[in-house]
Amino acid sequence: MPMQKAIKLYFSPIIFTILVVFWSLWNTFKRSIKVIAPLPPGPAGLPIVGYLPFLGTELHKKFAELAVDYGPIYKIRLGTKLCVVISSPTLVKEVVRDHDSIFANRDAPIAALVVSYGGNDIVFSPSGPDWRKMRKIFVREMLSNTNISESYGTRREEVNKSIKYVYDKRGIPINVGELTSAIAMNTMMSMVWGETFKGDEKLTNSGEKFRKLIAEQMVFLAKPNISDFFPLLAIFDLQRIKKKTKENFLWLERIVDSVIEKRMSMGLINREGVGKIEQKKDLLQILLEIREHESSSASITMTQLKAILLDIVVAGTDTTATMSDWVMASLMKHPEAMRRVHEELTEIVGLDNSVEESHLPKLHYLDAVIKETFRLHPALPHLIPRCPKQSSIIGGYTIPKGTQIFLNMWSIHRDPMIWENPLEFQPERFLKDPGTFDYSGNNYQYLPFGSGRRICAGLPLAEKMLTYVLASLLHSFDWNLPPGTELELSDRFGIVLKKNKSLVAIPTPRLSDLELYS
Repeated sequence: MPMQKAIKLYFSPIIFTILVVFWSLWNTFKRSIKVIAPLPPGPAGLPIVGYLPFLGTELHKKFAELAVDYGPIYKIRLGTKLCVVISSPTLVKEVVRDHDSIFANRDAPIAALVVSYGGNDIVFSPSGPDWRKMRKIFVREMLSNTNISESYGTRREEVNKSIKYVYDKRGIPINVGELTSAIAMNTMMSMVWGETFKGDEKLTNSGEKFRKLIAEQMVFLAKPNISDFFPLLAIFDLQRIKKKTKENFLWLERIVDSVIEKRMSMGLINREGVGKIEQKKDLLQILLEIREHESSSASITMTQLKAILLDIVVAGTDTTATMSDWVMASLMKHPEAMRRVHEELTEIVGLDNSVEESHLPKLHYLDAVIKETFRLHPALPHLIPRCPKQSSIIGGYTIPKGTQIFLNMWSIHRDPMIWENPLEFQPERFLKDPGTFDYSGNNYQYLPFGSGRRICAGLPLAEKMLTYVLASLLHSFDWNLPPGTELELSDRFGIVLKKNKSLVAIPTPRLSDLELYS
């Protein structure tokens, strides 16, 4: 017994120590195991093709329907591509603010790679040093408050030319989308490289060709492409989208090349890096000087230079024309809103004056009309899809690296949990608390221009240009439908959400001083 007791006393501490060690190791092991969050829920689809056969042509509406069944975040397989659709402001905030650096990349479709020189522009370039450099140059040289103010003369000249053009066509039906596209196109071209299509040429001949090329490019960017969903088939270009996009883009590129060659042949840059032209430089001149004389780290390639120019002209033209079309149609659909806009313009501007940009901050109701139109008909219904550079967690779900992320702002902008009477056109909702909803990207319930580091780079100019064009057209004319026609507000899905049929309306002069039209 004494021996047994001695053994027991000897081994008890050892056993206790072993148990403590094992217990500690087990807890350490449990803590080291990472709980892998599941993928978001979503429709099953079919083998190989996934959900492709069920999408239809109205992707924004299909995504909204699926959100009802699967919640504010769900996955959807399109061929070999995994996509995640987000329809909640809270989850959008996680993507564009909390994890902005991770989700700042693009998953550019093949057509976009063609028109962006392989993802070498501001819109489709992956987040990185080159993208930051191009964006910084664009913002610094074109979008500072000083530069926007100094370029007002250009905008004023082009708008006044267009008012005269419309006056000469008074009483005749005018395609509003084509008109505003021409205004935006000439304004952007003048600001960017100092040349425009002169006179009626901007609505015919060369100007019309250029405008159509831009419109066709947006169609190719939006067209579903088998090559994007099944990359192994990309070499065959089965739908010929890549081929057609290249042909279209070459026309646009030739125009830009000719402008650049003309400028360089004039010898406007000397060896010391000082431009020989003393008047205010346009963006092309500035970019050429940066390319020639900045250090290698701050310089840009000729490809990047052309990409920046095309980004500005194409995006600025198409977005301004699209939203002008929507705003004008919405006002004609709601006569009381049109009456209030005219009353405000008469009070602030007067019928014996032209609209100036200095009037714009005082046009509160027109601003509310534009914001309400962006809510119901956002130019970019899913913004530009993002792509995480590494796997991440959003809303408690795993989002694998390389997933295409759709932020469904079309659905959020019509969410009855956020908006009272969400399907009704009520500009007054933006007058109640003007500071709550703006274009800054800080309110995730309302993001017509995006948010975070990928927010629309041209936002300051786009907002001012759109408001100025609309105020001028609405101030100078009454607009009515041609006899026997009906106004419709159906949309056509694409990377830019357009009216199914562009608005055609008859202008009638409303200013008392006819010299304002000359």
